[in-house]
Amino acid sequence: MGERVNRRLTVLQVVPALQGGGAERSTLEVAAALIRGGHRSLVVSGGGRLLPELLAAGSEHVCWPIGRKSPLILGLVPRLRRLLLAEGVDILHARSRLPAWIAWLAWRGMDPAGRPRFITTVHGLNSVNAYSAVMLKAERIISVSGTTRDYLLRNYPGLDAGRISVIPRGVDPAVFAPGYRPDAAWLADWRRQYPRLQDGYLVTLPGRISRRKGIHDFLEILAALRDRGIPVQGLVVGAFPRGAARPGRRLRAGIRALGLSECLTFTGYRGDVREIMAVSDVVLSLSRQPESFGRTVNEALALGIPVAGYAHGGVGEQLLRHFPAGLVAPGDTGAMVQRLQAWHAGRPSLQDVRPYTLQEMLDSTLALYQER
Repeated sequence: MGERVNRRLTVLQVVPALQGGGAERSTLEVAAALIRGGHRSLVVSGGGRLLPELLAAGSEHVCWPIGRKSPLILGLVPRLRRLLLAEGVDILHARSRLPAWIAWLAWRGMDPAGRPRFITTVHGLNSVNAYSAVMLKAERIISVSGTTRDYLLRNYPGLDAGRISVIPRGVDPAVFAPGYRPDAAWLADWRRQYPRLQDGYLVTLPGRISRRKGIHDFLEILAALRDRGIPVQGLVVGAFPRGAARPGRRLRAGIRALGLSECLTFTGYRGDVREIMAVSDVVLSLSRQPESFGRTVNEALALGIPVAGYAHGGVGEQLLRHFPAGLVAPGDTGAMVQRLQAWHAGRPSLQDVRPYTLQEMLDSTLALYQER
């Protein structure tokens, strides 16, 4: 751990785009914290729907196609090097593999005595290969969970564990507060859009619609709960991946075969997931493969909503730490059904649950920036 000093910093974060994923949201959160702390925040990305929010908080933005997979992107290397020098950047922080390659190539060509410190954040359990290994070329590596840190150390044996800082993503308790209730206008619109969701036991699965994310497990769980006499309503908050027409047809056929058409609703992409989770009875995490973190687990628990998820990866890590009652063996849909049936009979207590907070994440990140 390096020596910490308090100095005004110029921090440049690089991310492919600003459309709304976990890396992008963390970019905005850190950028806003830098501005509040009297620092200067710059972001290089391809832009997106979060850009107005970034600019409104006081950051500066450079719009480059830094996430475009094309040999032409190498032309950004000298441009980024010139930008780092011209703006006097102290910290270069890459949050994705392709931008990290551009950042590293630009950084390594600079005089070591005058170049910024290079930091990466590993947001996912990326494939193990030379392309992904660029995230380990930084001087310091942020891991979003212990799961991610252990994955890196297991798959890259020469990696120095001392270079990794585990900084989980957190929630703002003022935004994700226990007992939060959407306002009357939102509730009225929600009831108008989805009237049949008002009377049932609402079980919500947030995330992209895919077999990997557990959509078929979700159907099996809903059918079993219905067969046990529970007035369940399943809600999937997310969109199909691009080019998923054939899996979509198979999924709809499975829904018809199980007779779930009247107790399953798909919302597509929504920007109000907080409100939806707040009116849910249970939130599930059913990813068949371990994930690096699981943002909605943290958010739902912060709202005081019970979460049941498979006990592996970052989801299992969070539940073990914050809400062990929600742990279910991976793929064990029968145990998941029993858990939800018990919770329908008596809601579990979340009184002592203390999820990771946004301020903890910001404090740890800015402290790392200040290290020499």
